[in-house]
Amino acid sequence: MPTTLPVTLEQPARARLVTAEGEGSERGLTVTLRYETTDPLALRLVFPGEAALDGAEVTWAFARALLDDGLRVPTGTGDVHVWPCGRARTVVELHAPQGMAVVQFDTSVLRRFLLRTYALVPAGGEDVTAVVDRALAALLGPGAER
Repeated sequence: MPTTLPVTLEQPARARLVTAEGEGSERGLTVTLRYETTDPLALRLVFPGEAALDGAEVTWAFARALLDDGLRVPTGTGDVHVWPCGRARTVVELHAPQGMAVVQFDTSVLRRFLLRTYALVPAGGEDVTAVVDRALAALLGPGAER
């Protein structure tokens, strides 16, 4: 079976970070949407250092299906929640020990990005075995056998 080369999709997306600095406080920023065929079940939101408390770039990874579902209905448990906000926006709520972030995106931007990811790896076509093998190898370290 031929081996396909890994592909990474990246797309900048304008977003609104809703802050706790009073009601209605929002700050615009550019978040990078990232999808890697080597981790086909996940996608990443990469926040610039200006959005973080310590000034370092922050990456959040979560299930691609979570974003897909969240474009239509509220979904999510644990650290990531996604829901539609009217017809034009989608909210992503991220929970960490340091606090919570609420980020609004244009739904059309997220939908286009998801379509690009599904063109690379269709839903249900993810090679889960390879993902599990890589995760176990990373967890167990070099020399670990299957």
